Amino acid sequence: MNDPFAVLGIEPTSDEEAVRRAYHACARKYHPDQFQDEEQREAATRRMIAMNEAYEAALKLAASRAYSPFREAMPCEEAVKLAFRMLERRSPESALRQLLRASTRTADWYYAQGTILMEMEQFTSAHQSFREAIRMDPNNVDYRRGALDAVVAERKSRTLLGRVKHALGIRQKKEE
Repeated sequence: MNDPFAVLGIEPTSDEEAVRRAYHACARKYHPDQFQDEEQREAATRRMIAMNEAYEAALKLAASRAYSPFREAMPCEEAVKLAFRMLERRSPESALRQLLRASTRTADWYYAQGTILMEMEQFTSAHQSFREAIRMDPNNVDYRRGALDAVVAERKSRTLLGRVKHALGIRQKKEE
């Protein structure tokens, strides 16, 4: 899906009320019932469906920011850099919180999320993040390596030794 805020014609940092106002303005302008011509009505219907999806997504994003301890969205590159700094300090939860402040999600964002989730030993979710990064940038070797590492770590965690280590709270080391 395109950026839901762009579909509604508003800034990515808009609050819930701005999202609602923009949606209602668009709905009044593009509602299919306003058109007599069948082609125009079908086009308006498709646009209305896209606006409904964008409205739901933008509302969720705006609501999650409203309750976030870090209300201000930041550029994606800045959020990714800050997240990696927090990860270097061995604070993956804080890194994830910082990453979630990004106003958009790029391939680098998904790669950073995968890296953080690997540190948190959430290998399946990490693999999904790396796969999304690969989908956005198929030729990036680092993204592919991350996805492979996540699959290998997931398989190791399913072995008897992996389950014992997890039960004892022993962190798995990435083999160099």
